[in-house]
Amino acid sequence: MGTWWALSHRGAVRVAGALLMAAAPVAVLVIYARADVWPAALAATALWVAGVLCARSALRAVRQPAGMQAVAGALPRHPVLIMNPKSGGGKVSRFGLVEKAETLGARVVLLDTTVKTDVAALARQAVADGADLLGVAGGDGTQALVAEVAAEHDLPFLVVSAGTRNHFAMDLGLDREDPARCLDALTDGEELRVDLGVVGGRTFVNTASFGVYADIVQRPEYRDAKAGTALNALPDLLLGYTGHALDAAMDEMRLESQQALLVSNNPYAAPEPMAAGGRRIRLDLGVLGVFGIRVNNAAQAAEVALRGARAAGLQVLTSRRILVGSDAERIPVAVDGEALTMPAPVTCTIRPGALRVLVPRHRPGAPAADPPMDWRGVVTLAFSRPGPGPEAEDRTSDARAS
Repeated sequence: MGTWWALSHRGAVRVAGALLMAAAPVAVLVIYARADVWPAALAATALWVAGVLCARSALRAVRQPAGMQAVAGALPRHPVLIMNPKSGGGKVSRFGLVEKAETLGARVVLLDTTVKTDVAALARQAVADGADLLGVAGGDGTQALVAEVAAEHDLPFLVVSAGTRNHFAMDLGLDREDPARCLDALTDGEELRVDLGVVGGRTFVNTASFGVYADIVQRPEYRDAKAGTALNALPDLLLGYTGHALDAAMDEMRLESQQALLVSNNPYAAPEPMAAGGRRIRLDLGVLGVFGIRVNNAAQAAEVALRGARAAGLQVLTSRRILVGSDAERIPVAVDGEALTMPAPVTCTIRPGALRVLVPRHRPGAPAADPPMDWRGVVTLAFSRPGPGPEAEDRTSDARAS
């Protein structure tokens, strides 16, 4: 309740919500201490934490999907890399990316951030000049623009994790702490075939968002103060949402009057995207992930927080094609974090295996995403009979053969 008040109100109510968020757990601890039952409460908490850790470990062991398979690829002879010097707070200069790329034989195009640049046009000119690889050191929005050109010409694409969040790089298993390691692919790399999402004719590598988040991204002050802008905008968007309601028609289902829709290039690892840290285990499944949400009050918000995908206000689906409609002629869309407006209805599709991505042979790999906490699944595992292991199966096969 405190979290809902803090997010959906301003002024005194927001302060009261923040105080309630902090005071509620403290009050519980004080009550247990005064009743002299804190040792039992502490033991119960420790057992609960241990139970959750064991349950997640069991689910992870039986539900860990296979990752993407890399194949050998020819090393580029004329690579061209487009770099944004301001991206990620200046990672290009901080990690010496220009110097290392040029040492490895790449031609670097450094963007002039004082003027608006058509990045896609730069990429097409590089292809016309003989480039056999295109790469980007910048944010995911810039990555998507150049990736589209690379896919058009069936050229390998190099991702350098020089943005702020680097979601695409994370899901490719690249090093987000040291973007210079991504350049190792130029001399010792292998290829992944991944999908590309398309929204209204524009390519995206991560997500296309409609509704609440798209409205926030449209605000001029968002780029300089993302957290503050979102916090100031949420009350207007959550209480009596003033934007246009969204409808989404998919292969076999329709969502109506949604406050927010998030369409992702391949589904997230868990029904609750934040629970998995926003990770996608694979980018080659050939389907879009869809999240639709409608929350009008604290009770519905609490249900979404506690029940996740099982809450009535949250819809989690997959589809190969989505038609997003509205009663407005044009609707705001956030494409990989970039603010756009598009004529309604907007069509979202996926291009399976459209992009060749060159990645270093030695890379950290995508972080393992914890499966969603499914207590029914845990109970089923606990009371099910284990199947025969590989050795038992081999012995059975040998006995049948003899």
